[in-house]
Amino acid sequence: MRGFGPWLAVLAVVVVLSALRLRALATAVSLAWLAWCVWTWIRPDRRRPGPR
Repeated sequence: MRGFGPWLAVLAVVVVLSALRLRALATAVSLAWLAWCVWTWIRPDRRRPGPR
């Protein structure tokens, strides 16, 4: 359940910004969050030892 905290926080921020009619900012936050999620999914794992 702990992993849902950041997702719920970003969702709450987007909903609040949209309710305040700041939809452009809500879109920017959503796209930044999507980019962060994609980056963390495709980036090389730094904990793995390199080839020797």
